[in-house]
Amino acid sequence: MENKLVTIMKKILIVVDSINIEDSSGSKANVALINNLRLAGFEVLVCHYTLRDIELTNINTYAIAEIKTSVTYFLSRLQRVVSRNLKVNLAPFLERWFGFSFSFFNDTKSIKKALKKNEFKPDLVLTLSKGASFRPHYAVLKTPHFHEKWIAYVHDPFPFHFYPRPYNWIESSYRQKEQFFKELSLKAMHSAFPSELLKEWMSSYFPNFEKTGIIIPHQNERYKIQNTSFPSYFNVSKFNLLHAGNLMKQRSPEGLIKGFNLFLEQNPDAKIDAKLLLLGNASYHNEMLENYKKNIPELYIHSGNKPFDEVYNLQKNVSVNIILEAKGEISPFLPAKFPHCVEANKTILSLGPYYSETKRLLGKDYEFWSEVDDVQRIALLIEKLYQIWKRNPDDLQLNRKDLEEYVSVEHLKEIINKLPVN
Repeated sequence: MENKLVTIMKKILIVVDSINIEDSSGSKANVALINNLRLAGFEVLVCHYTLRDIELTNINTYAIAEIKTSVTYFLSRLQRVVSRNLKVNLAPFLERWFGFSFSFFNDTKSIKKALKKNEFKPDLVLTLSKGASFRPHYAVLKTPHFHEKWIAYVHDPFPFHFYPRPYNWIESSYRQKEQFFKELSLKAMHSAFPSELLKEWMSSYFPNFEKTGIIIPHQNERYKIQNTSFPSYFNVSKFNLLHAGNLMKQRSPEGLIKGFNLFLEQNPDAKIDAKLLLLGNASYHNEMLENYKKNIPELYIHSGNKPFDEVYNLQKNVSVNIILEAKGEISPFLPAKFPHCVEANKTILSLGPYYSETKRLLGKDYEFWSEVDDVQRIALLIEKLYQIWKRNPDDLQLNRKDLEEYVSVEHLKEIINKLPVN
């Protein structure tokens, strides 16, 4: 029976926003999933809306073209011109009436048109998106003959007012967006989530997700590093703690920095060894970060993007990788970098709520976890990690075979093969 399932599940059509791994962590996660589906033995065709030609190794890709002759295209450009020249943001007013932007409608029409023309005959249709767009999902929702084959991958809560605090806010178009996701939850044969907590969270708003939901965690893709040389700001012989990723408004690193600084004050000899590196966009925190940077020489900050290759190489060579989440009661997200941190096999310093997917996976007895603003505990944990490093850097290996299996190709193959075929 299992062999029959493998044969039936051979072809997967993937509809995705972007496959440019440099544009966001969401795109990195999507490409890792796509590559692992191929490695698992499935034949995949990727229809992507990156708006540029991008090739993936040994995978057929189709770049969806933007429709530039439609009313929605014209209105989207007109809106941009008016907003730029009159310095007026028309989006909240227009979206209150229409639910989505004119650009969104034109993009989803472009995707839908490409899907209608495509001759690939899939057994499954997997929609992947990034950020808050869910454009592939909207396009497939408007393509009913795909519904019985549809896996709607929900990477984050949607709409915004269903985010947990402190992220949640109400959009002017919240009613239409909520109706969109209600229809999606009812029409998709399968829904998929990167985390158990996110499935539970979204099922509380859309109960059908509880029936259709499966867990497909972010994948550990065996990425080959092209450039293994280290940047000038990194000394591999030091006790390096790395946070790589976007520091959004709600994701403040101040508790981490204060904890690191307290560790240095209590262990002044560590100043010759220790370094905290923060890499990623941090525009909401620039003023605060600049103040700390002036007074803590052991702190390196780069507010902006670094090439994926560079960051991936550092994750494998630092002493400790840090996963930093927002202060709140719950964090149902599985960070896209979690599989990279597992593969790097370095101890993870997890800073986030008690109820978080990262903490759930690391386990209730995992030692190196703290609330994001518990400065005293963060300093204590860094001191423990430093003492281990001083004794033997190899003792800071994560060594979690269970997590390596959880984000592996083999586990992904088992998940997909268990899905019934219509």
